[in-house]
Parts: sequence; C-alpha cells; structure tokens
Amino acid sequence: MTADTTAAPARDRRGRWPARGWRGRRERWAVTAGALVVAAVLVAGGVLVYRGTHRGTQVTAYFTETVGVYPGSGVRVLGVPVGTVDSVQPEGTQVKVTMTISHGVAIPAGADAVVAAPSVVADRYVQLTPAYTGGPRLADGAVIPLARTATPVEVDQLYASLDQLANALGPRGVNKNGALSGLVKTGAANLAGNGGDLHAMITEFSGLNRTLGGSSGNLAATLTSLERFTAMLKDNNGQVSQAERQLSQVSSFLASDRADLSGAVTELATALGQVKSFIGGNRALIKSNVSKLASITSVLVKERASLAEALDTAPLDADDLVGAYDASTGTLNGRDDLLELSKEYGGAAASIATPGAGAGAAPAGTVPVPDADVAGLPPLPLPSAGVVYGTPQAITAAGHR
Repeated sequence: MTADTTAAPARDRRGRWPARGWRGRRERWAVTAGALVVAAVLVAGGVLVYRGTHRGTQVTAYFTETVGVYPGSGVRVLGVPVGTVDSVQPEGTQVKVTMTISHGVAIPAGADAVVAAPSVVADRYVQLTPAYTGGPRLADGAVIPLARTATPVEVDQLYASLDQLANALGPRGVNKNGALSGLVKTGAANLAGNGGDLHAMITEFSGLNRTLGGSSGNLAATLTSLERFTAMLKDNNGQVSQAERQLSQVSSFLASDRADLSGAVTELATALGQVKSFIGGNRALIKSNVSKLASITSVLVKERASLAEALDTAPLDADDLVGAYDASTGTLNGRDDLLELSKEYGGAAASIATPGAGAGAAPAGTVPVPDADVAGLPPLPLPSAGVVYGTPQAITAAGHR
C-alpha cells in the first residue's frame, strides 16, 4: 500500500498547522467558493433579466362584472391560449382585470375583450378579438376600456327576465282583463284556413328579397340619384320655397273659385259627352272629310309659294279695286289693255274689249262676237256692256263648244 499524501498533516506542539501544504489548499478552496458564489449571482441576474425581457405584454381591461374569472384564468384568441389573468380587482361599479400576453403574440391595438363561458359550470376565460392580421399592435400597459368589453348573460339574469316577461303577460299584467287571451283567439280565428295564403305571402316576400338582392346595384344607383336630387333641392332652397308659395297661391285661388271650377268641369264633361256622341254617330263622314282635308292640305303645301305671293299682292289689288270703283255710275274705271291677254296666251283666250266713250270702232284685230256665241266665250271678270269683241280664233273656238 501507498501512503495517502492528501491527508491533513498533524499539528505541532503549539497546535499550529504546518506552514506549507495545507495552508495552500485552504486558500484554493476559498477562491473556488468565491468563484461559485459569483457564478450563482450572475446566473440569477441573467434569469431575472431574461424574465424581465421576455415576460410578455401586460394589458388591463375593465368589465362590468367578471363572474368565474380568477387570477390564473386563461386568455385566448380564437380559442387558442395566449396568456393568463394576473389579478382581478373591483373598482367601484366596474372590475379591473390585469392580464399578461405571452411574448411574441401580436394583438390588434383596437382589440375587444369578452368574458367567454364554454359551459355553464366550467371556469371562464377572457377572449381577445379579433385576431391580428396586420397594423398597429396592442402595446405593453395598454388599457381596454369598458366600452370595448362584454360579459355573458348569467343564468339567473335570464330566469329573472323570463319571470318578468311571464308576469307582464300573465293575469296580473296585460291579461288581467283577458286582453292577451282575446288577442290570441282573434289571431287564431283570422289565421284559420289562411295557411296557404300565409305561405304564399312568405314565399313572395322571399322572392322580393332575392329580387332586391339581385338589383342591389340599381337600388344603390337610385339612392345615389335621390341623394343628388335632395342636394339639388337643398342648393335651390330659395327657388323651391318660391315655387311652393306660388303653388299655394294657385291652390288658394282654385279653392276660392271651386264652385265655378266645379261648374266648368261639369259643363266640360257634358260637352265631351256630346262630342263623343257626335263623333260616334258621324264616324264615316268625319273620316271622309278628314281624307278630303288631307288632300286640300297637300295642295296648299304644294302651292304655298303662290299663296304667299297672293297674300302679298291681295291688299294692293283690293286698294286698286276700291280706287277704280265709281259710286256715281256704279262702274269700275280702268285703263287696262285687255288685248294683252291675247298676246300673252297666243290667242288661246278671248281678248275682250268694250268700246270706250266716243270710240265707235272695234279694236284692231277683233271682230264683233255674235250673240249666240257670247255664251260660249270664257267667263268674263265683269258683266258685258254693249258689243263684245273678240279674235276670230276665239269666236271659232266658242262656236265649236
């Protein structure tokens, strides 16, 4: 066997350790222990720093009530756990709930908080909604106000509401005098035998909804046009008011003369009845006259240039005729050369002349017309007086008629 060289040396007679060997080991142990303490402190500080850096996002929400929510309850988004409830503290008429969202989980800046109850007896959790899809995130220390939180209706509240409704409709409420019973009986009597009609009404109403849904574009365009029309009326409020006042004046005038207006309308109705009877009894004649009037109108349209010229010259001719009339002798005095007619028409018409005062001889190129042939001459513009003269060609043509 070999001796254990690591054993502690014996003390001397004075009880002191040897100067060499053991004292060096003790110093090394002290240095090692100090290093371990420093390492432990560094590790603990690192853990604390890590936890402080990665503790997550702390959010505060205010609710009207938080039945079933406790410290340690879950915080979820779309049913997925994303954090826990740190504390639940009542503050007056509301409850303050502090939550910690896990590090790296993004929540929208405008998120709502809802207390969700998966079942009647299970613990509840806080649901944050909606899920994050982009944009600003909920910052650390953010507060969700009471306006963005909601709590479920409790079972006892639901029972209380149903009890209140039953009492309101019961014999101590609206049915105290049998009004509700009478309403039910009347409704049953009215609906009896009308099931088919009611079904048809619901079906047609469903079709109407589909039609409106399919015409949503036209409906939107109509509403847009109506909005523009309303804006136009607003911009022209003065003119619209003036039109309303004028319409009011017209209405007042008609109201003051309503007796005369009623009489006129009555007479007009009578006249229209007579016109209807007349048209019904003379339909064929009216049709014939309208057809003839159409032909006359067509002629007038074709001769509108001649009519315009005649309307221009007729006043001058009337003035000349008035000036040529001699009231003392009852004759028309003029200096027209009627032989121009024979020259203009190449002898096709008779040139008519009457001897003037003291003239005694026939006009050149003419001969007296026998009395038997006077009736065969073209119509004269004025009655003949004395001997009628004409060209031989005209007299010959009159004798063959």
